[in-house]
Amino acid sequence: MEPLGDGDPRWVGAYRLLGRLGAGGMGRVYLARSERGRTVAVKVVQEELARQPAFRERFAKEVTAARRVGGEWTAPVLDADTDAETPWVATGYIAGPSLQTVVDEDYGPLPEHTVYALAAGLVEALRAIHGAGLVHRDLKPSNVLVTIDGPKVIDFGIARALDSVTSGGLTQTGAVIGSPGFMSPEQVRGERVEPASDVFCLGTVLAYAATGRMPFGTADSGFHALLFRIAEEAPDLSGLTGTLRELVAGCLAKNPADRPTLDDLAARIEAHVPRGGTWLPGEVLAQLGRHAVRLLDSEDPDATSAGAFGPSAAAGTATPPPAPAGGPGGFTGMGMPSTPPPPSYPSSVPVTAPINGPLNGPVGGPLNGPVAGPYGGAGRPWNSTPPPGVTAPYPAAAGARPGMARSARGLSLALCAALSALLLCTLVQFVVHVRLYDELEALTSNSLADPALDYESLVVTSDVMTFLGGLFGLPVVVLWLVWFWRVRMNAEAFAPGQIRHAPGWAIGSWLVPVVCFFMPKQIMNDICDHSDPTSTRTTWYGPRQSSNRGLLNGWWTLWLIGLVGGVLNHELWYEAATVEDAEGTVALSLMLDLLAVPATVLAILVVLRLTALQEDRITARR
Repeated sequence: MEPLGDGDPRWVGAYRLLGRLGAGGMGRVYLARSERGRTVAVKVVQEELARQPAFRERFAKEVTAARRVGGEWTAPVLDADTDAETPWVATGYIAGPSLQTVVDEDYGPLPEHTVYALAAGLVEALRAIHGAGLVHRDLKPSNVLVTIDGPKVIDFGIARALDSVTSGGLTQTGAVIGSPGFMSPEQVRGERVEPASDVFCLGTVLAYAATGRMPFGTADSGFHALLFRIAEEAPDLSGLTGTLRELVAGCLAKNPADRPTLDDLAARIEAHVPRGGTWLPGEVLAQLGRHAVRLLDSEDPDATSAGAFGPSAAAGTATPPPAPAGGPGGFTGMGMPSTPPPPSYPSSVPVTAPINGPLNGPVGGPLNGPVAGPYGGAGRPWNSTPPPGVTAPYPAAAGARPGMARSARGLSLALCAALSALLLCTLVQFVVHVRLYDELEALTSNSLADPALDYESLVVTSDVMTFLGGLFGLPVVVLWLVWFWRVRMNAEAFAPGQIRHAPGWAIGSWLVPVVCFFMPKQIMNDICDHSDPTSTRTTWYGPRQSSNRGLLNGWWTLWLIGLVGGVLNHELWYEAATVEDAEGTVALSLMLDLLAVPATVLAILVVLRLTALQEDRITARR
């Protein structure tokens, strides 16, 4: 890992950068730390690619798909902002070397039992990746991380976004999609890439791990000569013997249909995987310990950034570090400075670099959504200075960095219990109103003084139900306001400055007449959008639109109709001048009771859904 330079950002979204892990054709990779102290790796896309709509669209789709990949052998994406001016994606961090580092620098060719264990892990990783509808397309030693528990595959699916800026398998600058020496024949020819392509790449990785050589040689004799050997010539498998040679040779078949499936490979490998003990040689285990020490060293914050994670941070009142010097306009995007420009990469260099760099890899965890900065859709870091002429879209919320997100699970359970009790009371009230309506309808006169009407009993029953409604409704109001304020503050922590209106309006907006008809919904929309990691669409005011908006809109529509109906139905039935007027009042009450039932059920679902989304994000940041 290299220290951050003058041209590197200090923050990307809510992540404080600690050092640079590497760079590749897609962008730069940084070691970073989340607000809760979790070590992550953040890849920031090149500005040149970020300016291409086709790349952006494909990148967003691939990140969304990559989030679905889970399992013991893969590294799921933890966080991303694909709509930022400069898109980025974050993963967890593993203090382990890449397979390339182990073979080239630390140890050399691996023993056969280690290669079989490596093969078993990679097969399972590819199963998880293919099961999510992805093809890795760039499986190579630098994308395989070595840990005590087994290999971890990184960068799955992300490299595929580069297809959107290619033609016939070549980028606009002439670089091939993939890594020379570890590509399949169909990649070389620019043909459609299917899961069988990953099986071919698996064979090259296993051959490399067992012999220390690439089976089709290197590009020293010429880049195009290497590609020709991959497409047309037999691999060099000298050094491989027996079953392992047969297994690798089957993977390296030129015709995709002739290669074994992952299930076939798993069955053939199972008998050779070592049982018990460690899968790695002792020298490699020692190297893993040294890597862990390096990670501990890299996590020590320097003096300039101690304020962000010092004692004040524990209280949620950290002082942000000063913004790094950039060009005249400060930061141009998600932590990417305006000067100097990002480095250029030769067209003959492999297009994609590991998402986490040579000494790290992601850790699995719940899916996370994007974290944007206070200056709107560009997703600027919270501590940056807005460029000239740009103001924060939501000034009331953009003044300071929010505290950490806190669980709202207890509040949500109490609120749902109170809503359930209110729902039961509403059902009882509906039955009472039905009885009252029948009594009024049966009267032959138009006077409430009709002897046939059990007036006193019905008035007492109505007053009791009104009292019980208020009794059950009071805790709902109190718990709702507290819960709503809590989830609003959590959303602010997820997306600093992106929640409209000041935190106090999370409570006040419900209590102010007329304002309560629109402002709570605006705040709720922002909470939903920035608590949901799957939100992808952009609205006119900036925040990304969540797929959960349908549930939210349905609940809000019913609640708003009920609110208006309640205002219109303020008169008590026994205060009406005639039976006909009393019937109208009771009929409206019946309609409002019927409306309150689905509205309350949807309210419970909204509370549970938003709380669950936030719980996933809070858990992932630990």
